[in-house]
Amino acid sequence: MARWILKMLGWRLEFEGFPTRQGVAIVYPHTSNWDFPIGMLAKWALGIPAHFWGKDSLFKFPLIGRWMRWVGGIPIDRSSSRGVVGQMVHQFEQHKQNDQLLWLGLAPEGTRSLTPGWRSGFYQVAAGAQVPLALVKLDWGQRCFSVVDFYDLTGQVEEDYAHMAQVFAGVQGFHAKQMGPITPWSPQASPKAVNVSSASHPS
Repeated sequence: MARWILKMLGWRLEFEGFPTRQGVAIVYPHTSNWDFPIGMLAKWALGIPAHFWGKDSLFKFPLIGRWMRWVGGIPIDRSSSRGVVGQMVHQFEQHKQNDQLLWLGLAPEGTRSLTPGWRSGFYQVAAGAQVPLALVKLDWGQRCFSVVDFYDLTGQVEEDYAHMAQVFAGVQGFHAKQMGPITPWSPQASPKAVNVSSASHPS
């Protein structure tokens, strides 16, 4: 059904499987509320075992919590001493030990609004858990949802971002003017002030 709906909407799908049982999938660009339903339809159509994180408070409501888990949500406690990144790294470690599937899907901008760059959460999780990145294009120009590349972070932030920028070159968001540039950014610091060591090795 999901594949049929996407076909009726004019969307194509490209995916040949994951190379490992755990990893972080970054979906770019995220500029519209429409990105989520298209992404969920693609996930179901392709049978991608991808998850996303959400505030743990949302999971405390029985109906909403069950629905969130059904669509792939993972509860995250933002007040935890481990922090969001630490909690996800811990979950990856547990899944590795038990040889369980866990692919975390994230929008690297962290919002559909225009930002000066990408937040570092996805990078810190992938580096801390030592899992590969899947680079996923949500291209409204071509109407194509495609998993185009798998990449092991080097720890050299500029080199890694240059690779991602090359892979995502030419992709078009629903609102093209709201596409965040592919450069590291933190709400607390300018891109130039990003600490490479902390981005590569989360606490």
